[in-house]
Amino acid sequence: MDIKDLRLLIKLVTETDITEFEMDNTDEKIIIKRGHKPEYVTVAAPVAHQYAPPAGYQPAPVAAPATGGAPAAPAAAEAGDTVTSPIVGTFYAAPGPEAAPYVTVGQVIEKGQVLCIVEAMKLMNEIEAECKCKILKICKDNAQAVEFGDALFVIQKL
Repeated sequence: MDIKDLRLLIKLVTETDITEFEMDNTDEKIIIKRGHKPEYVTVAAPVAHQYAPPAGYQPAPVAAPATGGAPAAPAAAEAGDTVTSPIVGTFYAAPGPEAAPYVTVGQVIEKGQVLCIVEAMKLMNEIEAECKCKILKICKDNAQAVEFGDALFVIQKL
């Protein structure tokens, strides 16, 4: 089941009198409930403790920073636009272990073409190009964990 089917199921549940939907097959299990109040858990904030250094302690001298050349540019300031992960999951560059990757560096792709898959809770979510573009950089390795907002690709819009 892909994300579009899941969204359709959620819409069906919210637009009808259904309060609970459960689907279970060999590959996946989906449970959608509505009308339940969320449970909140209160957690105390950690307290930072300050300790006095032992008697006779002297910190090591700090070296002055080198002043040769311009500072390195941060990785996020690369030329081009960034395609980020819309969900937390696992990045897959190809549809299968032995398959060719969806895209390669330097490739020009069309709007709607699949860039990669992000697997979340056993659901394979295809990440598609929002415009015609050229792939400048692939930021993640295959099967690498990704967080919401992580850079997946650097692209140049065409």
